[in-house]
Amino acid sequence: QVQLVESGGGLVQAGGSLRLSCAASGGLLNNYNIAWFRQAPGKEREFVGAINSNGISTQFADSMKGRSTISRDSAKNTVYLHMNSLKPEDTAVYYCAAASRGSTKYDTWGQGTQVTVSA
Repeated sequence: QVQLVESGGGLVQAGGSLRLSCAASGGLLNNYNIAWFRQAPGKEREFVGAINSNGISTQFADSMKGRSTISRDSAKNTVYLHMNSLKPEDTAVYYCAAASRGSTKYDTWGQGTQVTVSA
């Protein structure tokens, strides 16, 4: 079973950028669809974006389109979420999750990384 570890969160000013990493072990990412979710205090967890097991196809929530990209480094078995033009409302714990290729059920989760955007 694949395990996921996120990193790269931190405090950034509004308008800044961050790159979050999702490092996988126990399985190769080309066998999984990887998604990013986030959860702010008092709010439901929401979808941020995802990359297909082919490492090419991506999709994003409307709130992230145009200011986020997702990429995969197969050599490092790591997926990255690049976020630009960050806003205070992007403040949340960000999680990556894995679904087996061909599945839409994200059943493996990392521990999360905190992103805080100051005004």
